[in-house]
Amino acid sequence: MLQIYNTLTRKKEIFKPLKGKNVGLYACGPTPYHFAHLGNFRAYVFVDVLRRYLQYKGYKVIHITNLTDVDDKTIKNSQKEGVPLKKFTDKYIKEFFTDVKMLNILRAKEYPRATDYIDDMVKLIKVLLKKGIAYKGEDGSVYYNISKFKEYGKLSGVNLSGLLAGASERVSADEYKKEKPADFALWKAWSKEDGPVFWDTKLGRGRPGWHIECSAMAMKYLGKTFDIHAGGIDLMFPHHENEIAQSEGATGKRFVKYWLHNEHLLVDGRKMSKSLGNFYTLRDILAKGYSPMAIRYILLASQYREQLNFTLQALDGAESTVRRFIDFMDRVSEVKKTGKVFVKTLISKTEKEFTGMINDDLNMPEALAVIHSFVHDVNKLIDENKLTKSDAAAVKKLMLKFDSVLGLNLGKKKEAVPATVKELIKEREEARTRKDFAAADSIRNRIRQLGWIVEDAPKGARIKKA
Repeated sequence: MLQIYNTLTRKKEIFKPLKGKNVGLYACGPTPYHFAHLGNFRAYVFVDVLRRYLQYKGYKVIHITNLTDVDDKTIKNSQKEGVPLKKFTDKYIKEFFTDVKMLNILRAKEYPRATDYIDDMVKLIKVLLKKGIAYKGEDGSVYYNISKFKEYGKLSGVNLSGLLAGASERVSADEYKKEKPADFALWKAWSKEDGPVFWDTKLGRGRPGWHIECSAMAMKYLGKTFDIHAGGIDLMFPHHENEIAQSEGATGKRFVKYWLHNEHLLVDGRKMSKSLGNFYTLRDILAKGYSPMAIRYILLASQYREQLNFTLQALDGAESTVRRFIDFMDRVSEVKKTGKVFVKTLISKTEKEFTGMINDDLNMPEALAVIHSFVHDVNKLIDENKLTKSDAAAVKKLMLKFDSVLGLNLGKKKEAVPATVKELIKEREEARTRKDFAAADSIRNRIRQLGWIVEDAPKGARIKKA
């Protein structure tokens, strides 16, 4: 059975969906004011692996990821560029989906944009006002009175002791890095800093606070209570804490059953920062010549609740690992020996170990170790000429099943070898036959420049994409 660490209870729990085999999954998406960076993609890949594994186990997942297209950052940066908010956010939303496709992240069922759900947010805020949990400030903004929600802090552990009703500090900024709780803005009255970004509603002219956006959109698609809310650990407070307060304050029901948070991504042992010169977007890494699947591998290969230290050296290793998997799939496909299936026991044992490791709170390092061991054992059988064609089919089927969780595109159709490369391979073989190894090496280099690699094997040269 799948066990996952629930941040809310601070322990591993057996996963039991609210409605049979149906799972409601909400994950915080991008704020489109810049290209998403590697830290963002650690969270997105983590959620993708979680969803893939739930589907692997036969669950039907309704996955929702929001797009925060109106907040302090999007407004400030659109004004800096002198571009209307929608045009500004459209650009980065488009780039986000390009990156999602590049990393083979499954598309969510819906990507609600905050600006399309203003009415839902207003209705939710009005409920909170009616219940006396929210109040209108002197500035015309609407604030959430956290002293009215006795369980405030149950997710993050922030301390509410000693806080007098109505005496907490007010914060209008979307993000605040304070350990002490504060009344936060649900609706921000229009100010000149917002420029043309506002909505005229029954709450007055203004715009929503960041936190209310997720509550409104999550409940719109998944109901008042749903199974899983996932995101980066940096969102636990204040964002996710405030989501709980808003949602449960309004409905009187539990908002989310399981909260899952992935840890931070470091770069060379330090927090990623432009000032340190270690800030990377996906396109920055691709420009260095690395493949998208190597980046995906390094993001999924660690335990999600542990900090991930990203280095280019580790990425080199990930590149080699992905290549090794692809080469293995090619090698298995070349098996011609006839006979019955010999590896049933190995396959059964491997699949059981793989699921056992991921069932333990998505323990990807150990699950990958199982796959590496399997690849080693099968390669040994091939070396000993013991693997049959029937075996090979069973091995490929299992690897593709594993890849439905990993998402490394191991079943992707091989690119056809161009005629020019085939001709060069022929010329190289002729050079080797006449023992002109200098010419053979020169031709190998020419083949490499065309994006292909030649490997010499006992049964002749093997060609693969570089």
